[in-house]
Amino acid sequence: MYNKLLLVLISTLLISCATKHENKYTHFEASNKAFAYAGRHERVNDSTFALISSASGVRFNAESDSVIFLLNCEGDATAYVAIELNGTYLDRFKIVKDSVNRLSIPLVLNMKNQIGLYKATEASNGNLLFYGVEAKKVEMANVESKAIIEFIGNSITCGFGADTEQTPCGTGTWYDQHNAYLAYGPLVARQLGLSYQLSSVSGIGIYRNWNDEDTDPVMGDVYFTKNLDGNNDKLWGFSGQQPEIVSICLGTNDFSDGDGIKERKSFNADKFISNYIDLVERIFEVYSTTKMTLLTSPMLSVEKNRILLSCLQEIKAHFDSNYSISIFEFEPMQPNGCDSHPNLRDHAIMAEQLVPFYANLLRK
Repeated sequence: MYNKLLLVLISTLLISCATKHENKYTHFEASNKAFAYAGRHERVNDSTFALISSASGVRFNAESDSVIFLLNCEGDATAYVAIELNGTYLDRFKIVKDSVNRLSIPLVLNMKNQIGLYKATEASNGNLLFYGVEAKKVEMANVESKAIIEFIGNSITCGFGADTEQTPCGTGTWYDQHNAYLAYGPLVARQLGLSYQLSSVSGIGIYRNWNDEDTDPVMGDVYFTKNLDGNNDKLWGFSGQQPEIVSICLGTNDFSDGDGIKERKSFNADKFISNYIDLVERIFEVYSTTKMTLLTSPMLSVEKNRILLSCLQEIKAHFDSNYSISIFEFEPMQPNGCDSHPNLRDHAIMAEQLVPFYANLLRK
């Protein structure tokens, strides 16, 4: 806590004194070759890149006494970013819409600092706009090529309701406790030395969503669109390196009872299995050699997870003769985050369970 407070105080002083340092900083635009992007993103122009999906980010090296990120956000009034410095998580910072936010981070002098900035909120909150940085020197991080693991999911995978240090549950906006960087997926990937990308949407399901019955887009409708919004005029290209593993954690919202006001039908196992099979088939069309994993839910009751597991086993059996599919069953958990979601400690426990499972899968 002391380190975080010290960082914020130092950052505030640096921002207030930014005009005094202008002569020693250079502005490096977002298109500079030093910046390596991950997750769903797009180039808006030379000076602007948009980070779209949860935990999408940019990495680079910098030599300076500090680095100033130039940021903005679209959609919601605020956004959050997580900062990593030399392999250590620093903190989560709020970005305000419709202004150039100058986020200053102190660096270690006389060395190449490895820096990462990651979107902590999700695609439905709007794009995070990255205009580049101000520093003395930036260059491409010397990062070895790593295998990629992609995590497909709902609010759990987004890190919804997990980070309550700045904004307690029941206060602020619905996304004020998002922290995708510290969600189970990125935690697993970093422990295994893998690159990662998240394709996750809060409230979404396989055949129906949290409080919806057959009207709003479900994961099969949004996954192939760039902004995970179902807009088929902007499709995601699936270019670049194919994920070694695709992990799917869906079903929580299909089993949900909704808000108790809107009519909610009984869970339809046949429809769930049919939609899930269709989604997996379409993923294998773009990732033909990936290893697929299907996860149960850390938020469902024992009985609902029993039914979900039975459905997943039937889905796996459908593909067994042609593709590699594995099932992982979470241990029972009482989530401690907002709205019965996992908090940061719960995500760490989930990651601890998953690491040996994926490590074994990677060896096969």
